[in-house]
This record gives sequence, structure tokens and C-alpha cells, in this order.
Amino acid sequence: MSGYSDYDDSDEYDEELEELKRRRLEELRREAEAKRRQQEEAAKREAEVMAVLRTMLEPDALNRISNLKLVRPELADAAIQAIISLVQAGRLTPPVDDETVKNILIQLDSRSRREYEIKFKRK
Repeated sequence: MSGYSDYDDSDEYDEELEELKRRRLEELRREAEAKRRQQEEAAKREAEVMAVLRTMLEPDALNRISNLKLVRPELADAAIQAIISLVQAGRLTPPVDDETVKNILIQLDSRSRREYEIKFKRK
């Protein structure tokens, strides 16, 4: 006996190893399924938002938001929420044009940007 295993027989070891593998595989399947469901729900929400935006925005403005989503998704999401809120509050009337979307983006971007000041100390 080598002392490396508490098992008398390698069959018991193999069975336990197979059981551990099976459990791990099942766990990975559950995680993958949960992730897939989350992605499907996110895609569904995104499609619903885009459908609402199609009714609120002119085609050029919608293209601008779609392109921005690829480059700066956080700014695009903030703009989408702002546009929806402004339309629901009656402060914007659909269809919102591209120039209005640009102005909203400029305002949101200026709020999110930080001003950095670099100071040099002379010795």
C-alpha cells in the first residue's frame, strides 16, 4: 500500500471521480443555462427599447444612438433614458430630430467628463 489513497480498490476511486465529474458538469450546464437566459432577457429588453425609440426618433437620430451604442454604450444608455424621460414628461415631442439628440449627448457627455488639472512643480 502506497499511502496516497484511502481506497482499497481503484474502482471506488474511479466511481467517486466520475461522480465528481458528473456533478461539476451538471453545475456548468446550470450556469451556462442561467447565463443564456440572462442574455436572452437582455436582448429582449434591448429590442423593446429600440422599438420604443423607433417611434420617438427620426431615422438619423436613431442611427446616431445605434452607432454610439457600439462605441460608448454607457453614454448611449444615458441618452436613451434621458430621451424616453423627456418624451414621457412632455418636454420633447416625437419624432425627435438628430440635432436634439446631439444636444442631449453634448450635455450628458459634459457632465460625465472630468476636468483634469496638471500642475508642474519647479524645483
